[in-house]
Amino acid sequence: MIDKLEMFMILAREGHFGRAAEAYGVTQPTLSSAIRALEESLGVQLVWRGARYQGLTPEGQRVLEHARRIVGEARAMQDEMREARHGVAGHLRIGVIPTALPRIARLTAPFLARNRSARVTLLSRSSAEIREGIATQELDAGITYLDGAGLGRMEEVALWLETYRLVERAPDDAALPWAEAAARPLCLLTPDMQNRRLIDGHLAAAGAQAAPRVESNSTIALLSHVATGEWSAILAEALCEGFALPPGCRARTLIAPEAAHRVGLVVEHRATYTPSLRALIAEAHRIAD
Repeated sequence: MIDKLEMFMILAREGHFGRAAEAYGVTQPTLSSAIRALEESLGVQLVWRGARYQGLTPEGQRVLEHARRIVGEARAMQDEMREARHGVAGHLRIGVIPTALPRIARLTAPFLARNRSARVTLLSRSSAEIREGIATQELDAGITYLDGAGLGRMEEVALWLETYRLVERAPDDAALPWAEAAARPLCLLTPDMQNRRLIDGHLAAAGAQAAPRVESNSTIALLSHVATGEWSAILAEALCEGFALPPGCRARTLIAPEAAHRVGLVVEHRATYTPSLRALIAEAHRIAD
């Protein structure tokens, strides 16, 4: 039953029988047979079928909610038994907003040092993708913004404050008002990124509005433009720490207003967690304290 529920969850995620079968590592006929067997055992039709997959029936949507809970609890039980034999040894999939990637080792390095058999996969994701990934159990946890992010039924642990810098060719790193930064030839992250929406809000609070001619979802692309000496970029402070900025460039503190946003660990609220996820949450609390 657990295997069939997992296949059903993947089908709902992929929206295509062939892609779902490939993602689960079985043939399409095997996956189709498993879904039909699940329907027969539950006595309801779960999937609208035609020439191709056409979505979930209302009953299918309800079963999907139960499937996510049941599969999550089954994984927790498997990890619990594994821990009893070998200690914390789970594999965690963690979505991380791009601006937090330079600091993620603050959490994962001590976690892995304490739990030698554990593994992590770190995936760069937007805040919206992290929420969706946790809801569909594609992700076990996320590192994202905690302030006004619409996280819903999530447990959260604040880890640090995100502040902002103007990166540009400059003789010194003197602080600069947001309104003056807006007048620079800016290259910024794309509007779908939460970081960009926060930056736009701070510019508006300063009575300014950015009109960037270059936008990208990659900070590397932004820094490549800054390196020419013709552009400036507003970036999270974390992206300026421990990494070499382009020659001659400075990271200047932005003021008026002084802005900061909480970034932290988020996990789905549950009665019980897998041992590996429980250990990660404990590590996050150690950092927060």
